[in-house]
Amino acid sequence: MSRRKEASFSTPYFLVDEERLIGNLNILKKVQEQADCKILLAQKAFSMFSVYPLLRQYLAGSAASGLYEARLGKEEFGGETHVFSPAYKETEFDEILCYADHIVFNSPAQVKKYGKKAKEAGKSVGLRINPQCSTQEGSGIYDPCAPGSRLGTTLENLEKEKEILLLLDGLHFHTLCEQGADALETTLAAVEEKFGKYLHQMKWLNMGGGHHITREGYDVELLIRLVRHIKETYQTEVYLEPGEAVVLNAGFLVCEVLELVENGMKIAILDTSAACHMPDVLEMPYTPPLRGAGKPGEKAYTYRLGGPTCLAGDVIGDYSFDHELKPGDQLMFEDMALYTMVKTNTFNGMPLPDIVCKDRTGEMRLVKKFGYEDFKGRLS
Repeated sequence: MSRRKEASFSTPYFLVDEERLIGNLNILKKVQEQADCKILLAQKAFSMFSVYPLLRQYLAGSAASGLYEARLGKEEFGGETHVFSPAYKETEFDEILCYADHIVFNSPAQVKKYGKKAKEAGKSVGLRINPQCSTQEGSGIYDPCAPGSRLGTTLENLEKEKEILLLLDGLHFHTLCEQGADALETTLAAVEEKFGKYLHQMKWLNMGGGHHITREGYDVELLIRLVRHIKETYQTEVYLEPGEAVVLNAGFLVCEVLELVENGMKIAILDTSAACHMPDVLEMPYTPPLRGAGKPGEKAYTYRLGGPTCLAGDVIGDYSFDHELKPGDQLMFEDMALYTMVKTNTFNGMPLPDIVCKDRTGEMRLVKKFGYEDFKGRLS
């Protein structure tokens, strides 16, 4: 890994700031200590394993969504490795058993199929439950409790297959997305009402992710009270597995203005792409924060910022600036550690952004440089 000044890195690149990471980790450490629970990194949001040695000083382990994440967590993070999948492949399950400590199943049928084998391998077995309690507004794409959701077992379906309870060590739910402790409080009330009678039989309860613990204004004390309530009422271990909260506001995407055009408004074409480098901008959708910029019309010059791909909708958003933009200007999008590197793609032959880390001394180092072979190698 080479070390150099910020200006010498080629754009676009992701920049992760260790000092900001530590700020988040200290908050999570407080929750672990005061609530007497365990917090895992949800790798689906952030899998930059070069900083795992730092993260594991604060967190109990990692959470995975399948074989590759489980292996990454076991080999690079250490601690506890938890895995959940809506359905496991027979050809992968034996290898998953090599990496996972906890294996969470999505349905009674999956418990029947694999649960005994997991127990015989010495693994802790869990079932994901669906409390059918939606606390999110807007699109159901991020709501596991939306009608027709494939995620989690409802009370009705569990009670049809009560024999699987003999194989279970714990229950798991994941219902939140970028939400506060008040949403967790509502969800826990539903979980206790429907599944409380089974919690007394369990060794642990995993409350999943979506907890915005490190966001300014998050009610950390309420979270601690809720966790302690569960522990004291049911005598269970409690796990939380946030992804976003671990890296919130700790990452950036640095890019450059390539060209300026006009079509009813000023448009800047950048060397980074919403579709390829920050797909959540289009999927959620949302407009990411941009350092030094304002909302449209707030400052003197308003621009639409878009990528260089052929996709007409490859637009990041509209922003205003104190000065006119020109080719060569560098821009820095904020909060770009989560759901970015894990989702990047090379559509249209777009290069992947390099990965840079800023350590606690302020020194910058190139962690990973991508090139043509990364594009070519996944196609044939």
